[in-house]
Amino acid sequence: MSPTTFPAGPEQGHVTFLGAGPGDPGLLTLRAVEALAHADVLVAEHEVLDVVRTHARQGVSEVHTDADPSDPGTGAPQLKVVDGTSTTSGVPAVRDAAHLVMEAARGGRRVVRAVTGDPGLDAYAAEEMLACAAAGVPFEVVPGIANAVGVPAYAGVPLRDAEGADVRFVDARTASARCWTEVGASDGTVVVSTTLDSVAAAAGELVSAGRKPDTPLTVTIAGTTTRQRTWTATLGTVAQTLKQAKVLPSPDGGRPVIAVVGERGATARRDQLSWFESKPLFGWKVLVPRTKEQAASLSDQLRSYGAVPSEVPTIAVEPPRTPQQMERAVKGLVTGRYEWIAFTSVNAVKAVREKFEEYGLDARAFAGIKVAAVGEQTAKALIAFGVKPDLVPSGEQSAAGLLEDWPPYDPVFDPIDRVFLPRADIATETLVAGLIELGWEVDDVTAYRTVRASPPPASTREAIKGGGFDAVLFTSSSTVRNLVGIAGKPHNVTVIACIGPATAKTAEEHGLRVDVMSPEPSVTKLAEALADFGARRRAAALEAGDPVTRPSERRPGARRRRSST
Repeated sequence: MSPTTFPAGPEQGHVTFLGAGPGDPGLLTLRAVEALAHADVLVAEHEVLDVVRTHARQGVSEVHTDADPSDPGTGAPQLKVVDGTSTTSGVPAVRDAAHLVMEAARGGRRVVRAVTGDPGLDAYAAEEMLACAAAGVPFEVVPGIANAVGVPAYAGVPLRDAEGADVRFVDARTASARCWTEVGASDGTVVVSTTLDSVAAAAGELVSAGRKPDTPLTVTIAGTTTRQRTWTATLGTVAQTLKQAKVLPSPDGGRPVIAVVGERGATARRDQLSWFESKPLFGWKVLVPRTKEQAASLSDQLRSYGAVPSEVPTIAVEPPRTPQQMERAVKGLVTGRYEWIAFTSVNAVKAVREKFEEYGLDARAFAGIKVAAVGEQTAKALIAFGVKPDLVPSGEQSAAGLLEDWPPYDPVFDPIDRVFLPRADIATETLVAGLIELGWEVDDVTAYRTVRASPPPASTREAIKGGGFDAVLFTSSSTVRNLVGIAGKPHNVTVIACIGPATAKTAEEHGLRVDVMSPEPSVTKLAEALADFGARRRAAALEAGDPVTRPSERRPGARRRRSST
């Protein structure tokens, strides 16, 4: 237990006021994750609900903020209960945050109250803490990264340097005339929390208070997320800059922004320090036609390049039509029929594991049997099952790579010459032929069938066909055929990336131009190749003096097919 954790009492409960940061889920602290994992009730502002609910335990009651339509002028957060009670009644209860936090803590429940940024800078959180103190409800505070600090860091705008100038923080919504006068008279950095359509007014206040109109200023919206955008201007030109960028006027003008005023926001410095928005695939919506289980590591890699991955399963896994062959093989595994078992996919591991559970077996049944895995993801699935593989390819993670490291059958050292190979019904014969050539007998068993998945939601299909995605990664010929079959052909502005020549040929046969080819048949290398493509595209735009745009932001009339040469 963390030393800052208070045990919940039988009646009064316990409340954790938690800062969820500016928006990037990776900015949650370890203590925040720990508190979320033990929460009985989660009370969260809607802006950060998705950030924190990932770490909450299954079955946690959720309460999220919602504007009170009957009283829009108060500004105080109103909370809508989302739990079994409100769902049953059909009319969610809307009450003030302090009341609901106190109510949620009754009966000894652990409550996490999550706010954007840091709770110490949230006036309403302070009121809720006072309510807890007055009622004798124990509480703790888990600090978060404040928006006014985290957003400039992600925008590449340092607030201080070796000169050590003062830094002033101003909330334009509540700043008094005296506050503007003080920061206007200062030559330090000013960090202004405001809204998009109020930036020009805040700039005007600073100029009126004594700041020079040519003082550099940066404006960042949706900071620390892949929707982040930053504009550089001066106090005197910010209104014109936002208008020329077609940002204003906009129905989204009420969205919060962070503006940094001072020499540290100068264009030259931000060009060098803008590490986040300059990622090679920043903001790209990338379609990954794989299940969430298959796409987990690939999606993580894409996020590291700044992309927003979207997994769309194109293949569904079903049991074999005739399970007898699989049943005999599993029994043979237990009775010592095999020297090796080779897993060529996570699905194969899952199929064998399910059959084991059906028979009341566990990982101990693999005792005395050598286990091979085609790659890292398959190996991780085995380890989760309690089995450490004896062989994982040292090079290419494929059937060919597995064969390169597979030992030939030796009657002196190998008492049994048979390999159990549980696979999909559509698997290629490469591995079987290679093992036979090495002297092994192979029981090639259909462990599962692959069928075309159900179509994705209509919104996803429309995005695919209408150019809503910036890129799509095809990891096999079947993903090409199945995606086109269930969702339609990707728009001609979408960058098409293929894992190898065979997949590229299938894509071209379906009328797609292949823009990116992986240098080797690996999903990791495929993602790297797409990132390299994005980096070159970005560099070319900057060199030409053009704005950096995503493929989906451009609508050329047509795309030529890639030549076959």
